[in-house]
Amino acid sequence: MAERVTDAEFGAKVLESPVPVLIDFYGDSCVPCKRLAPQLAKVEAAHADAGDLAVVKVNTSFDREAAARYGVMGTPTLVLVKGGRELDRLVGFQRAEQVETFIKKALAEA
Repeated sequence: MAERVTDAEFGAKVLESPVPVLIDFYGDSCVPCKRLAPQLAKVEAAHADAGDLAVVKVNTSFDREAAARYGVMGTPTLVLVKGGRELDRLVGFQRAEQVETFIKKALAEA
């Protein structure tokens, strides 16, 4: 399961990460966020052996600084970051296959 990252940890775990990071901005009472979680677990598992992608979660109710930094207006919002720079984002529920396509496309265009 994706690691929850707080505002205090965000710089070290996301912005300074040596690999691209998929950030899941979520809320505890968000039903689409709960549906997205197992899809992201599949994505995370697919990249676990290669170690070529980190997946983290940011709770927008508690870690507002990180959410504000990326202008997150609704949940779930997925933001792909590489080298501290946003590559692209998706908003709303997505299936694992859609997330994988999004990641490949964004990294290819980076």
